Amino acid sequence: MINRQLLQPESIVVIGGSNNIHKPGGAVVRNLLQGGYKGTLRIVNPKEDEVQGIKVFHDAKEIPPTDLAILVVAAKYCPDYVELLAAEKEVRAFIIISAGFGEETKAGAALEQRILDTCERYGAALIGPNCIGLLTEWHHSVFTKPIPQLNPQGVDFISGSGATAVFILESAVIKGLQFRSVWSIGNGKQIGIEDVLQYMDEQFDPETDSKVKLLYIENIANPDKLLFHAASLIRKGCRIAAIKAGSSESGSRAASSHTGAIASSDSAVEALFRKAGIVRCFSREELTTVGCIFTLPPLTGKNFAIVTHAGGPGVMLTDALSKGGLQVPPISGPETDELKSKLFAGASVANPIDILATGTPEQLGVAIDYCENHFDNIDAIMVIFGTPGLVQLYETYDVLHKKILECKKPVFPILPSLHTAGPEVEEFLKKGHVNFSDEVTLATALTQVMRTPAPASPEIELFGVDVPRIREIIGGIKNNGYISPELVHDLLSCAGIPMVPEMVSADKNTLVEFAEKVGYPVVAKVVGPVHKSDVGGVALNIRSKEHLALEFDRMMKIEDATAVMVQKMISGTELFIGAKYEPRFGHVVLCGLGGIFVEVLKDVSSGLAPLSYAEAYSMIHSLRGYKIIQGTRGQSGINEKRYAEIIVRLSTLLRFATEIKEMDINPLLADKDNVVAVDARILIER
Repeated sequence: MINRQLLQPESIVVIGGSNNIHKPGGAVVRNLLQGGYKGTLRIVNPKEDEVQGIKVFHDAKEIPPTDLAILVVAAKYCPDYVELLAAEKEVRAFIIISAGFGEETKAGAALEQRILDTCERYGAALIGPNCIGLLTEWHHSVFTKPIPQLNPQGVDFISGSGATAVFILESAVIKGLQFRSVWSIGNGKQIGIEDVLQYMDEQFDPETDSKVKLLYIENIANPDKLLFHAASLIRKGCRIAAIKAGSSESGSRAASSHTGAIASSDSAVEALFRKAGIVRCFSREELTTVGCIFTLPPLTGKNFAIVTHAGGPGVMLTDALSKGGLQVPPISGPETDELKSKLFAGASVANPIDILATGTPEQLGVAIDYCENHFDNIDAIMVIFGTPGLVQLYETYDVLHKKILECKKPVFPILPSLHTAGPEVEEFLKKGHVNFSDEVTLATALTQVMRTPAPASPEIELFGVDVPRIREIIGGIKNNGYISPELVHDLLSCAGIPMVPEMVSADKNTLVEFAEKVGYPVVAKVVGPVHKSDVGGVALNIRSKEHLALEFDRMMKIEDATAVMVQKMISGTELFIGAKYEPRFGHVVLCGLGGIFVEVLKDVSSGLAPLSYAEAYSMIHSLRGYKIIQGTRGQSGINEKRYAEIIVRLSTLLRFATEIKEMDINPLLADKDNVVAVDARILIER
């Protein structure tokens, strides 16, 4: 519940405000005053008469009606204050800085619940508890520093951790990244990250609102809400990047000890972000670097020119961009000769364009002009310019400032001399620019941005999928566990997923007849044990009925064997598709190359069911082994369109069969004409 009293309060009371600016109560008052809050500011403190120039109320019962209350007192006092203020003082928004609630003990959780119940009863908004506060242009209701420069078109930043928010702000400020608002939701008892995104989505004004959102998430309480509103904002022209901490088991323990968060499977998070179009980041530096990238004009291609006065950083940047699938193409032709004639002897214009350590500000401007106006194969320009301390860089950075404003192509300033040329960099940032001080960090962040697909279509692909029959089959399964091969075959058939011809039977003669019909060679697999290979339950390349009979007799003696499956043996590139049901997220679908690529290299890509064709192609293209799918070293590629279709069909099957908790098809065998499922297993849990 986000309301006017929270965002634009005409009056604020700080319960626990003090003169000690080294404690949260005093720091909140200081930040409100220094932030230029224009409303009425009230302080409640039983021991002070005046706090930072403001006359103090000794008891909350003495204050007039007030819009917003900020509580900076011990947790045990908070529920009674909230009740008093909401019931008698018409307070309809609360920011509770105090800790000691559900993140620590059961008793604290009970206090937190009392606060929530009161807020819900009176229709009041609640930020926290256990947070650093809320920072907007209207009011600086935080107790921490730094206070970043606020700008109506700056970044909206939402964090599930107060301390992490502070560290992210530290990282952002030195890059020149400006903010519109900072939300620290703490325990998120009423308003979580998803709720803030919902508000921003539903109230979005493309003329006045920020189009960049950065998120630090420890707990995804409502994946569907996060997906819906993040995707909606991105479709409206916004760009979103996020860190999801606590996706590993150890990270989950760390997150849980801090906020009571429950870590989600990393593949589920990856799939959710991919579906929403959120750029996933893994560190504070990466998140703030992506945020800076978002402030520049959008990239229209993957070709970069590097203008530098130092060879080494240019080489490292070239390597990092190439590693991420981005390109630093060679530049040649009459224009390059013309450019070289305007630089000092020894300069290089091959790309990177090295104007030498002695290069002048004018030469830097000329090199940028040529990249902008003469080199058509260049989509963006990266400028590396620092100093060893011999000269000041005010003139150079002024040239760079002017070129950034003039150029239609994005210009990425990489100014590494934060100490030696600190004043010059600061002056450059004050003109509204950002700075990427490390070229490799920039390339890594750019790679993540370029690899992130647009939000997926919400439509479900139903063509060729027999949903009523799927529900009929699932409804007829009474027991939990892995289902029989016959039912697996039926379900895949309902989804339109082709399977290799097969027969399951406990009768030897029936299987021999089937093999004679489909033709040798065939494959025999034991039915019963889950891991067939581990118990010797797979025999390949069977070429006669005598060989098949021997294998049948051997397999039926394996422990837990109930029958034998015989399949036509086919060849092709081994592929893999799997799925796992994650609580709250739904089915996470995995795809990749089969065999060693799954088991050892773990080269898989994930998506959240149901999947669109665009998502399926994005998953396939993101595999490290994608070149094998395309065809390499004289081998023809596979039917990629058919592989994507099977991924989509499987995701639709899962959407209507939530009882399926795990499944995999491994392998699928693929060639240039077709993709066929060879082996599959499905685990049902009701």
